[in-house]
Amino acid sequence: MGNKDTSFDTNSMQFESNGKLIDFKSPMVMGILNLTPDSFYDGGKFDKAERWAERCEQMLEQGAAIIDIGAFSSRPGAKMISLEEEKQRLIPALKFIAKKFPELIISVDTYRSGIAGICVGEGASIINDISGGNFDDKMFKSIAGLDVAYVLMHMQGKPEDMQVKPIESDASQMVRSWFEEKVDQLQVLGHNKIILDPGYGFGKSLECSFQLLKHQYELRINSLPLLAGLSRKSLVNKVLNTNPDEALNGTTALNMLALTNGANILRVHDIKEAAEAIRLFEFYQNTDCR
Repeated sequence: MGNKDTSFDTNSMQFESNGKLIDFKSPMVMGILNLTPDSFYDGGKFDKAERWAERCEQMLEQGAAIIDIGAFSSRPGAKMISLEEEKQRLIPALKFIAKKFPELIISVDTYRSGIAGICVGEGASIINDISGGNFDDKMFKSIAGLDVAYVLMHMQGKPEDMQVKPIESDASQMVRSWFEEKVDQLQVLGHNKIILDPGYGFGKSLECSFQLLKHQYELRINSLPLLAGLSRKSLVNKVLNTNPDEALNGTTALNMLALTNGANILRVHDIKEAAEAIRLFEFYQNTDCR
């Protein structure tokens, strides 16, 4: 795969982003807040202000460092929603949460540059783009102008068709080459606050998703941080013959593998368990009893 930048200096890597400091000294938990009625696991649960507040408070108490707010479903087969529908779901919740939790690092899951700009204006510090700029050719220029942290995720196709003909070989080489190309495009625009997400399950076969996880450390380029989103996904359920409601134990197992292979952020539904995995991982890493 050529030269691999597997290093990551946890003592020096941090991003200042829209008034918030994102410090990668230790692995972090990114908690998921879905505003959608049709997400694969918790769709429709968080549709009112009191539920937004209750869920955010719970996630923060359990150890979330970042909360990722999304207003559209990216599950396999999901249809794209309109810009107006996304705004109607997302903006009121974002305004409410940013006001109630002013110190919170908020990430917004969107692939639209126009919505990204609005959200940063309302307090978001991270834009989490499942398309890696492929769905909106203005996204990279917008992100560079906004100067906020950007999650660059790899996906083949769109949610509605990504699993019709998924990647079935050479996934690590393909994703790394794609990262190199996209990071170069962003850095030409002067933007370096990039978080790399391999996009587990997004247009990859089961075997290729596990290949990516096994070689995740090789995907790091330019010493950039890595995000792993494995929570309750089909790659857990297909192996264990479970469903999303039963996938917590499998998710925790894969999260530990992700940490071992260099993940700096775990994007999860279950905060407490992910935070405990990080504590155990760090204790394991730092123990030296001879």
